[in-house]
Amino acid sequence: MSERDIAKSLIDKIPESRLFYVISYLQGAAVPDETPNAETLEAFAELDNGGGNSFSGTTEQLFEKLMEE
Repeated sequence: MSERDIAKSLIDKIPESRLFYVISYLQGAAVPDETPNAETLEAFAELDNGGGNSFSGTTEQLFEKLMEE
């Protein structure tokens, strides 16, 4: 039996009153560990070294600024 099969069988044994906690944990565990690609890492480095552009404001304000350019 695979680990996935074992996990599925154990879920059936969890009391309904505790299922919320298991679901919350599983939702967090289901997020893949992603490493930024080379282009993103390069952009981070550019900002760290004082280059590039940064923006602070609402999303709406950002899109307004982008539409002006």
